[in-house]
Amino acid sequence: MSAASQRSKGPDMRVNIAGVELCSPVIAASGTFGYGIEFEDIVSIDRIGAFVTKGLSREPMAGNPTPRIIETAAGMMNSIGLQNMGVRAFIEEKLPKLQRMPGVVVMANVFGFTVEDCIEVINALNDADGIAMYELNASCPNTSHGGMVFGTEPSLLYELVAQCKRASRRPLMVKLSPNVTSIEQMGRVAADAGADALSLVNTFVSLAIDIETRRPRIANVTGGLSGPAIKPIAVRMVHDVSKAVSIPIVGMGGIVRAEDAVEYMMAGATAVQVGTASYADPRAVENIANGLKRWCASHDVAQVSALTGAALL
Repeated sequence: MSAASQRSKGPDMRVNIAGVELCSPVIAASGTFGYGIEFEDIVSIDRIGAFVTKGLSREPMAGNPTPRIIETAAGMMNSIGLQNMGVRAFIEEKLPKLQRMPGVVVMANVFGFTVEDCIEVINALNDADGIAMYELNASCPNTSHGGMVFGTEPSLLYELVAQCKRASRRPLMVKLSPNVTSIEQMGRVAADAGADALSLVNTFVSLAIDIETRRPRIANVTGGLSGPAIKPIAVRMVHDVSKAVSIPIVGMGGIVRAEDAVEYMMAGATAVQVGTASYADPRAVENIANGLKRWCASHDVAQVSALTGAALL
């Protein structure tokens, strides 16, 4: 496409993450968009960059007891516990429907209690068509083992990423935990182990107490805090990690409007994920993607990719 013809169509919203081209840098985050099928009558999924599936484990998981989602000031806490149907059921029941949806980019979120669990999930997905990339969950704060345990210990993270990268036939994006002393260090560890991209940040470990009953408001006691309350911290972390690694970064945390996505990209993100906003508005991802295109047009940004790292810091 010539430069003139592209300008006539408006800003070029394409971005590239580890060789995977997206029509928009706005992605639906894991755990907030189901398996994609649930949103097909609400959102034009082919008009957003991609969506990330719920975390897929080797076997089905029922998740944590209720209550496991509560509203907080400028956000929410959740302790879903990675409830999912298991990777084999996803491949048999959900993926064929996704394969029939043209233009939809599917990223599969991979989770396990052990390195071997993760590898088994990846091996199962390797033989399936219709998946563009894996997002390796090394950061869930709502499980008693696995998850965040990998993402907070450098040697464990390195082993997990290195082995999963060797097993993977697709680009591997690693989802980092913010619950660490140095997220820059964890980003470098994941990149050194072979990660093709990083997504950050997952939720912050948090606690809410019902002062009448004196009991935790979440059955699992603690949960993961997300939403606008965490955005300034997450933006800072994206910026810090962008200076420490040379691979693409996907930023997330509290994005509810196009301007939030712009802020993350200026801090160093190639793309963004929208999560909590989808609970309040199921069309949030598409609305933010459309809003970002309008913002670029109104600010004479010909290519959205030019926003990455554009902040004067």
